[in-house]
Amino acid sequence: MRILLVGGGGREHALAWAIAASPLCTTLYCAPGNAGIAKEATCVPIVAEDVDGLVTFAQENAIDFVVVGPEAPLVAGLVDRLTAAGIKAFGPTAAAAALEGSKGFTKDLCAKYDIPTARYRRFTDATEAKAYVAIEGAPIVVKADGLAAGKGVVVAQTVEEAQDAVDAMLTEGGFGAAGASIVVEECLVGPELSFFALCDGETALPLATARDHKRAFDNDEGPNTGGMGAVSPHPLATPELEARIMAEVVQPTLKAMEAEGTPFRGILFAGLMLTERGPQLIEHNVRFGDPECETLLPRLNSDLLTALIAAADGTLRHLTLRWRPEAAVTVVMAANGYPGSYRKGSPIRALEAAGQVPGTIVFHAGTRAEADGTVTAHGGRVLAVTALGADIAEARSRAYQAVDRIDWPEGFCRRDIAV
Repeated sequence: MRILLVGGGGREHALAWAIAASPLCTTLYCAPGNAGIAKEATCVPIVAEDVDGLVTFAQENAIDFVVVGPEAPLVAGLVDRLTAAGIKAFGPTAAAAALEGSKGFTKDLCAKYDIPTARYRRFTDATEAKAYVAIEGAPIVVKADGLAAGKGVVVAQTVEEAQDAVDAMLTEGGFGAAGASIVVEECLVGPELSFFALCDGETALPLATARDHKRAFDNDEGPNTGGMGAVSPHPLATPELEARIMAEVVQPTLKAMEAEGTPFRGILFAGLMLTERGPQLIEHNVRFGDPECETLLPRLNSDLLTALIAAADGTLRHLTLRWRPEAAVTVVMAANGYPGSYRKGSPIRALEAAGQVPGTIVFHAGTRAEADGTVTAHGGRVLAVTALGADIAEARSRAYQAVDRIDWPEGFCRRDIAV
């Protein structure tokens, strides 16, 4: 099969690595890709948000199957356009991608179908939102309704901080159209858990669990980021907990979307808080998490491409996935200054030495290959160093051994991932 993978981050490198290993894959393209993906696929210079360009490329290159990595092209309707052109694709339609594209949509769906989540209200008027915050008190969470590149959530510890966030979104337009409507919700307390299910509209097949580390610095300090590391399985995951999440969150969401006339096909990523009243949905995403994807896929002992095709074809009920017993830990290396401003173009050396640590894979996120073969940093999160081990402790030790072999003075990482 001729496959097109859309995206160019660490998640897409992990997907390219897994898809390229499938006996079904004869040719793999990636748009736009990165320096690491280029070792698995032919990279083409089309950005993930260029829906017209991607559809044209798929038509002109006789693509059999398209795998969409990031959320933005899903929300923009790339799968709809590909389907209309007669090209099979993995991922939800634009209508179903509203589960991530609109936090308000998801909260309303939860309310209508009794899916456990935080108490909330939706607002477009700043005065009304600030009055609600004053009544509810702090801590409280303020979220931009739309896609905001992972930066549209403020966990406010004081009423003043929450009201400033309301103004930033609704009055000052700091998040553009994404912040024209907001959700203000109860601040849930407890450990977080990332739960993934492969869906075909009717059937949901649970994947392995993971835990993401969002804060930039050790001890969960500093600003929120796109993710500084992950571990799988989640240390608190049990078969009973996973069964409860499937029964109370994933299956009801799938049935709700079908009832609303927008069946969900793709990856359903439930971000959950494990509270005293049980697992509560923080938000739904409609694609693999990053860096969770880099942590999950090395543990998968089944053909990923076969599973993705089954989800697109509606035949997941016939599929069983196998998982390796080892644990996996991913440590993200980011450019100094991230998630704020950072310099691009710094050279990264000794990547081959890092990959020689047993059980280790170095996934590229924000990298570029220069004409002389040098790999340089061209993003905030730049590398995702993943290691497998007999248990979490061994996987963590191997991951940091690999990190320490990489020669990149202008990068940093957390030193407490999976602790």
